[in-house]
Amino acid sequence: MSASLPPNPWNEHAWVVGEPTVGEGTWIGAFTVIDASGGLTIGRGCDISSGVHIYTHSSARRCVSGRRFAEVERQPVTIGDHVFVGAGAIINMGVTIGDEAVVGAGAVVTADVPARAIVGGVPARQIGRVDLDDPTDPRFVTGS
Repeated sequence: MSASLPPNPWNEHAWVVGEPTVGEGTWIGAFTVIDASGGLTIGRGCDISSGVHIYTHSSARRCVSGRRFAEVERQPVTIGDHVFVGAGAIINMGVTIGDEAVVGAGAVVTADVPARAIVGGVPARQIGRVDLDDPTDPRFVTGS
């Protein structure tokens, strides 16, 4: 018997749990984990790169308490319009990412990200701003 991922309308190689709201023109890459069990909204025109994990739940307190804290915590995630999320990034529950933001590859997002911010690192911190005055300028998303 071979295992397969449940079907979803975005990418046959993505694992989608729950029922996310995904805006028009959003692309979701392969090998992503999209957890909408606590509520997930992804805006229009986003690119969610391969290997991204978006979590709307955590069982950490339940686990370390020996189940004395019985519930799996859930909080929604909201991703604005035209957001780029780089390969392998992780977005934790309860986070809001503003419009036209960039999340760098491998970043771990544990707090809200303002619109047009560029974040990277573990935990993710703001490292630049998106400048939409001239998208052909090489400094467009460099933080310089």
